[in-house]
Amino acid sequence: MPEALRAAIRDVVDFPKPGIIFKDITPILADAKLFRQAISLLCETAGGSVIDKVVGIDARGFIFAAAVADRLGAGFIPIRKKGKLPWKTRQTAYSLEYGDSIVELHEDAIQPGESILLVDDLLATGGTAAAPLKLLDELGANVIGVSVLIELAFLDGRAKLKPHPVHTIITY
Repeated sequence: MPEALRAAIRDVVDFPKPGIIFKDITPILADAKLFRQAISLLCETAGGSVIDKVVGIDARGFIFAAAVADRLGAGFIPIRKKGKLPWKTRQTAYSLEYGDSIVELHEDAIQPGESILLVDDLLATGGTAAAPLKLLDELGANVIGVSVLIELAFLDGRAKLKPHPVHTIITY
């Protein structure tokens, strides 16, 4: 089933810097059928669990997470880059393929024990997902899993996300 999704993803060489092959998901977003399929497959990763909130990672993760939250009847929580949220936040720093960054979450966004699904478009080295997981764990969330459309398995990013389960739709 994800073959059509895989076929729509285009490689952009040397973006955003030399040596990187960027997986461009915009063709999926532009095709209503493919986008609907991607959202359905990401929803399936919840495995029938009741999800209180879906957390999306800035920025492409928002696109998928908000749609998944709507389909699951859950709230949507954004994880943003530093300085982009208007309320009191918790933050954590992390490293990624292109440098270092800081992400934030509203401190009242998650209540202890709430069931959370973390959604993003891509899992590479794991830093971008590990940082939100740290914040969610600090807030006492019950993280059901991390669901991503694409995983670059050769970078072993899932190792940084243990003990949280990782669900992938397309693996490279």
